[in-house]
Amino acid sequence: MSQASVLVVEDNDLEREITAETLREEGFAVEEAAVGKRAMELLGLSRFDVVLTDLMMPGMSGDELLAKVRLTYPSAQVVVLTAHGTIDSAVQAMKNGAFYYLTKPTDRETLVMTVAKAAELANLQQENQLLKRRLEGKFEVEGIIGQDPAIQEVIRMMRKVAPSNTTVLIQGESGTGKEIVARGIHRLSPRAQRPFVAINCSAIPDNLIENELFGHERGAFTGATERKQGLFETADKSTLFLDEIADLPQGLQAKILRVLQEREVRRVGGNESFRIDVRLIAATNKNLGEEVAEERFREDLYYRVNVVTITLPPLRERRGDIPLLANNALARFGHLAEARVTEISRQAMEVLLDYSWPGNVRQLESAIERAILLCEGDTIMPRDLPQEVLARKPLGKSGERARFDGFDIPSEGINFETFERDLILQAMEKNDWVIAKAAKMLGMSYRTLQYRLDKFGLKRGDAKAAADGRRKS
Repeated sequence: MSQASVLVVEDNDLEREITAETLREEGFAVEEAAVGKRAMELLGLSRFDVVLTDLMMPGMSGDELLAKVRLTYPSAQVVVLTAHGTIDSAVQAMKNGAFYYLTKPTDRETLVMTVAKAAELANLQQENQLLKRRLEGKFEVEGIIGQDPAIQEVIRMMRKVAPSNTTVLIQGESGTGKEIVARGIHRLSPRAQRPFVAINCSAIPDNLIENELFGHERGAFTGATERKQGLFETADKSTLFLDEIADLPQGLQAKILRVLQEREVRRVGGNESFRIDVRLIAATNKNLGEEVAEERFREDLYYRVNVVTITLPPLRERRGDIPLLANNALARFGHLAEARVTEISRQAMEVLLDYSWPGNVRQLESAIERAILLCEGDTIMPRDLPQEVLARKPLGKSGERARFDGFDIPSEGINFETFERDLILQAMEKNDWVIAKAAKMLGMSYRTLQYRLDKFGLKRGDAKAAADGRRKS
């Protein structure tokens, strides 16, 4: 680990200088601040592994500084050092996120050891965040998350078509993320600096949607007291997303076809057309081919919008992504609970994996959001999940298998505790039982891995003993 950096915040000049010099002698890089305001300024200029702060200070108190550091610089660990130590203030500091609590005077050994442990935790958390960002780069692009081959193909197609002006048709059931894909293509495209424009064609009455898309001239109809710009015009040099395009009235389908062919728009009540440069992305949860066959959708418009098709798989067909999506939702919505929810229990995850998810990713995210609000601790339990999810509707025929992070899962399920134990054992063996290295490989903190090692009673030699046992059997 590189030289750990410490910020000492203390209004007593002599005590601050002595503490800072002690830590410098032990090899720490130390900066000093006499008040909380100056501490926040220094935190904005440099990264610190540890903030060592007094509680009773003029202006911003140590408690206030602690709260600001935890909110703004969560990887920095805060150690509270004060002469005004009470049980109540100690408990409150720990509740607010302090790494440790020391009372003055404290001996040199305790001070140095505490700061060193806090710096180690800060370093591990920073490495964990880096690992998470790398994983996000591998399994996520512009809001689309997943490692299933089908969703990786979607991501590949998004990257492929984004640089062009080609019209794209996105197909998939409700809740699979069609608009997210459309927005992702826009953000990856040369048009990303312009606003993304979207309309749900099924949500607007037939007599109003033409006005929404094309706008109108003043006096075009009763109540048209001024010119109105339509969405095609608003999306000039940008992207227009027509969601649920299959629900467009047939008369309007012909007008949209003309826009795509001529690249011109005429406002309602207008006599002149004007050029536009719009990239169109359409989406539907219906089978457009069948809609054409039933003469509910124009065949010529179908071929115009169906230049490139991206099909989103339903969640039930990529169940191996459920843990990834659930934990992503947990990270996004975790702040909703007063006591931050940080984990999904093994039992709850088994329930999520067993459910058929007719509402797809949107339904899964709603279930996690609800569970966070109802959760009484820091871990989501089965009781926190919606009743329809707890019912565990059948996922498929007997013997059907799902994919989970590269492993086959039989329909009767797996023992997550055994799976976790074996995975930890493998990581420890590969890293010669160096906990810090194994924790980095597993993407968890040193403390979390230490807890799990104690929980499972794992020790060096367990892997060999297990292998010998399997050979004998």
